[in-house]
Amino acid sequence: MQTQPVSFYSEGVNLRGDLFLPDGLAANERRPGVVLCHGYTGVRSLYLPDNARKLTEAGYVALTFDYKGWGDSDGPKSRLSPYGRVIDSQAALTFLGAQPMVDPDRLGLYGTSYGGATVVWTAAVDPRVRCVVSVVGIGHGRRWMRSVRRPDEFADLMERAAADRVKRVMTGQSEFVERTDILLPDRQSAELAAAARAGNPGAVSQIPLEFIDDTLGFHPEWVVDKIAPRPVMLITTDNDRLVPGDESGELFRRAGEPKRLVVLRGFGHYEVYTGDCFRQVMEHTLGWYRQYLPVSPQGGTKP
Repeated sequence: MQTQPVSFYSEGVNLRGDLFLPDGLAANERRPGVVLCHGYTGVRSLYLPDNARKLTEAGYVALTFDYKGWGDSDGPKSRLSPYGRVIDSQAALTFLGAQPMVDPDRLGLYGTSYGGATVVWTAAVDPRVRCVVSVVGIGHGRRWMRSVRRPDEFADLMERAAADRVKRVMTGQSEFVERTDILLPDRQSAELAAAARAGNPGAVSQIPLEFIDDTLGFHPEWVVDKIAPRPVMLITTDNDRLVPGDESGELFRRAGEPKRLVVLRGFGHYEVYTGDCFRQVMEHTLGWYRQYLPVSPQGGTKP
């Protein structure tokens, strides 16, 4: 496997990424490519390289990248901008499809957590996406934010959002707060996320209150049915207390065929990135891609 640093543009803003190339590429050979999308406050160097390596070991070309304002990419720092992330993902698809070792007619998307929401929306609006895998994703932003809070906590959050909405319009600035003020973690998620982020210089600890309004208005379940007849797999866990499995369940209910819902037993949200849970996630993911986005076009199904 080889890894190459790359850059490309989205809406005129320079984005940085890493291109993962499988071993054994023959001259003039074109392989399917997969764009990987990171989560709510993630960066491309956090978790996704492990997924990319598994994909390249299976023969795929993989691309990780940072959205505008995240990691090494240019742009206003640390904004959620959910529709901007969709546009960035589409730019990543264009860049990946333009690589000489990639077949632009065999492009897939993989996203985890909020990235799982991003890839659903992107696939719904971009017919170039031939196959989708969404892991512990969010289907309805407002329902999700409400579901992990007590009523008084949610009321307080709405008050902060309303005040910041006026502040942004009057001053052009959003108040930065601790990440955990908005992304309300359960005990396990807090511990696992802190451990993973501790050694990563790109991981942020503060985000703007603007995240609240952005999250409240982004609902991929509204468009998930537009992916069909292209295939979508949704993977969740039965003990996810950060993004409850009902989010993936509702996406599945609304999606068209071909579709599959996988519920992994005995795991929480951040366990999808490590150990046996990660192994199972990638086993199901690769099985789905092999069926609908095969490395060899012979014998595969092209929706």
